[in-house]
Amino acid sequence: MSEVASVSVEDFEGAARHDGTMINAWLRGTADYAALDAIDMLLSRIHVEANRLGVKEAVVDLRQLEFMNSSCFKSFVSWINDIQGLEQERRYKIKFLANPKLHWQRRSLTSLRCFAVDLVSVTESQ
Repeated sequence: MSEVASVSVEDFEGAARHDGTMINAWLRGTADYAALDAIDMLLSRIHVEANRLGVKEAVVDLRQLEFMNSSCFKSFVSWINDIQGLEQERRYKIKFLANPKLHWQRRSLTSLRCFAVDLVSVTESQ
């Protein structure tokens, strides 16, 4: 397993690692305006490395992410849009791991899934 990226600011941290045919990432804390640049950098690195390595899936664990504001959420929409812009055979899927106790995740991730039903899946677990 090799590191793709790691970010940390105030009340937010995240990291991504390459493991075979996938990239595993996690985010925790509070994704507010102070975390926006860190999230943009993390998602950008994931996308670049996913393309370079030809991965089939990125798994993003949000179970310890307490809050995400709309600016950070938009970064995820942009990331998905970038994947949709790839040639069909280069597209990779995103699987979000969500915490069912955090109700904002269900609403927000359902919206992301609807935006790209062929690319995005959501699994709830604690």
